Amino acid sequence: MAETLVRDPELTPRAACFHAQQAGEKAPKAALVASGIDFPRIHNLNSLRNLLREGWSIKDAGADLAALSEWAVEARYPGDLPVATREDAQRAVRQAREVHESVHADLEQQARRCAHQDETTAQGRDEGKKE
Repeated sequence: MAETLVRDPELTPRAACFHAQQAGEKAPKAALVASGIDFPRIHNLNSLRNLLREGWSIKDAGADLAALSEWAVEARYPGDLPVATREDAQRAVRQAREVHESVHADLEQQARRCAHQDETTAQGRDEGKKE
């Protein structure tokens, strides 16, 4: 949704920023779920990332996700915040894409590792049956 919104000059950049934050938030939460780590109901991406164990690319990279986090709640309540610009939206979408791709790649790698371990375990059982 964020990528669609940011490409359309007729639509508000603030909406793209909000959806980018939401996408960026779901990725570390998926990593936390996959890791069996309980997490609080928060929108702070740095805090969520910091809950992960070492070995996750998003954690090891240590990129500051504070600017993306700001679009979670603040984007809904304009108040004193400056209007989101097209550049803000492009930056938010780019960072959300990086977060998503990083977590997705790590999850795929973990799935391959688990599949390999399952295959090795199954082969060991088959070998044991032959003896």
